[in-house]
Amino acid sequence: MARTTKALSPAAAAEPIIHFAARLEDSVHEFREKRARKRGLTPTVIPYTGYGAPGWARVLCRVLLTKPTAPDKVRYKSIRGWRSFTSVPVNDVAVTIGIAGVERRVTADRGGVVDVRLDIDLSPGWHMITIRTDESDPIEAPVFIVDTSVQFGIISDVDDTVMVTALPRPFLAAWNTFVLDEHARRPVPGMAVLYERLTRNNPGAPVVYLSTGAWNVAPTLTRFLSRNLYPAGPLLLTDWGPTHDRWFRSGTDHKRETLERLADEFPDVRWLLVGDDGQHDEELYRAFVGSHPENVRAVAIRQLSTSEAVLAGGRSKSEEHGSKSGVPWYYAPDGAGIAEQLDEAEPLGHYGPVDSTDV
Repeated sequence: MARTTKALSPAAAAEPIIHFAARLEDSVHEFREKRARKRGLTPTVIPYTGYGAPGWARVLCRVLLTKPTAPDKVRYKSIRGWRSFTSVPVNDVAVTIGIAGVERRVTADRGGVVDVRLDIDLSPGWHMITIRTDESDPIEAPVFIVDTSVQFGIISDVDDTVMVTALPRPFLAAWNTFVLDEHARRPVPGMAVLYERLTRNNPGAPVVYLSTGAWNVAPTLTRFLSRNLYPAGPLLLTDWGPTHDRWFRSGTDHKRETLERLADEFPDVRWLLVGDDGQHDEELYRAFVGSHPENVRAVAIRQLSTSEAVLAGGRSKSEEHGSKSGVPWYYAPDGAGIAEQLDEAEPLGHYGPVDSTDV
């Protein structure tokens, strides 16, 4: 939010007091920003993939302080592992977004993140927009516009769904997150081919990657998805740290709110929800199916190995789902197994079969 010197209105005076942890974090960010600027670091826009529909677009990016680079190099693409969590965000910075020859001025939040919906009429398909600050050069960011005629899409979890991270094991998860880069991470077998065939059989279908991970790892995850041939699509993450009313953000709330938002933004799209049985995906998807059965085509759950499931606290049984809502649930340990079940299922036949022999 932009700072102002105007007197507070009664509504503003009634706003909740910012949590101590958030005020402490703001002070730390301000101190680190001053020191970083003295060392010669300059603002850099980290672009994220956006999405939208005819009439509007959701633009996502983050502004960090990084070392100046040569014009032919992009600094943020080389930020890996733990270094992505030590970068200095620039809060409340003005950001200029250029779309279809029109410039819009917005303000980053206290973590340097820009997440804004703009009224703009773009044709369906991929578009490139420009994003810059007053101190940085323009950088391009992709935006995918979903056609109003599209009625099928994919919402996919990331950890242990498309990428093997062994998230239930805290130490290994920390190693995967803070140390290893995308070259050392393994894709879940068959998932990339499953997604590619579903999107090929359903032209224009959006693919949204939804994770509780921090925006810090977005460049690494984007490179991983691209390197392993997953369909391009927006990566919707969250920001670690305190909020105005609590010490830490809730990853579960982030997923729940994002699912609700997508259902509201694309009321005619019926989603294939893909997750795993190692954390909260089943619970979240079950609740979403219960409240929005008209927005769900099917649910596909990747089953973790026995050891992973034990460390995750067990797994739910497939027979507990789908009986009341009419939305089918499918369980398999990899993309090939899910593809085979989708191919055999009559409910998804309308959207084109998936040849599981190629997965």
